[in-house]
Amino acid sequence: MAKVINLLAVCGSGTVSSTMVAEKASAYIESLGYTVNSQELNPQQASERIPEGQFDIVVYTSPIPGNFDVPIINGTGLLTGIGEEEVYSQIKKALKIE
Repeated sequence: MAKVINLLAVCGSGTVSSTMVAEKASAYIESLGYTVNSQELNPQQASERIPEGQFDIVVYTSPIPGNFDVPIINGTGLLTGIGEEEVYSQIKKALKIE
């Protein structure tokens, strides 16, 4: 059975951009053989929910206030297509996938 990765995608409103980022990041992680549960929130909601410890990785397009013990990756490249491979590389590294 595939390991489940809990992904949080964050954008200013918690809707449009975060959904796009969640879809691209999830598709990439799934291509590596994992199952992904994703959720989208705005930065304020994210800063309240991340400390609960339910997320394995956070990908954002809007800064999240606070410091957290979970990998947090700037996912703007997944929206623009510029630097997309670098974002995927950071995701892979954060999840400790060889």
